[in-house]
Amino acid sequence: MAERPGVGRGSNRRRPFGLALALGSVLLLASCAPQGPRPAGAPVAQEAPPGFPDVDYRQAAARGEAVYRIEPERSLVAIEVRRGGPLARLGHDHVVSSRGVQGYVTLGQRRADLTVPLDRLIVDDAELRKAAGFDTQPSTADIEGTRINMLERVLQAERYPRLVVQVRQAVDAAARAGDDMEIAITLHGVTRKQQLPVQLEVERDAIVARGAFSVLQSDFGIMPFALLGGIIQVQDRLSVRFELRGRRFTP
Repeated sequence: MAERPGVGRGSNRRRPFGLALALGSVLLLASCAPQGPRPAGAPVAQEAPPGFPDVDYRQAAARGEAVYRIEPERSLVAIEVRRGGPLARLGHDHVVSSRGVQGYVTLGQRRADLTVPLDRLIVDDAELRKAAGFDTQPSTADIEGTRINMLERVLQAERYPRLVVQVRQAVDAAARAGDDMEIAITLHGVTRKQQLPVQLEVERDAIVARGAFSVLQSDFGIMPFALLGGIIQVQDRLSVRFELRGRRFTP
């Protein structure tokens, strides 16, 4: 919250591919804050962060392997952050989203590397709030405060600027049937591995990955935001859903 109680939290069970995202998803909140600096849907520059294995995928594509590059503007990671505590009714639930997912998938190597820049996260996109069925409407000041608290106090985005997701197994036909795959999520300087299901659609020149799961902020060393000793707080568990779309990449 700017400095009033507008909280956010998330809840659900565990599972996905790529973020969250997850990325999304993972994340959390507690006050209330403004939209990111760019409007949803604006093009996102494909900038590889330090250490990102961009060259591996370029070399694979040059060899003729099927490499798909994620299209940020056509992909979405959405995280529901829900309020908690004895006075939760005084706060707000929030939706944190990203249309900035970047990365690659290659089926031949059964590999994917994805990254989400945290400073491009959007708080409380109107359509996503409506889809979530939230029963309150935070003010512009609430949304602004939430985003500031989320990035500065909770995610410490200046120190940990990105969410990173790695897949190193069965991103193939078997996964299309809903089989689990192991992914490694790095957030806030902590890496956790999980078995998560993904629905994968593959065409010659395009790929779509969809899924939903939940994650605990505390698993990544993040203390859920709270006020007045927890009277108003953000729930530890966050609900994440994603749809990642990629196009065949030619270097």
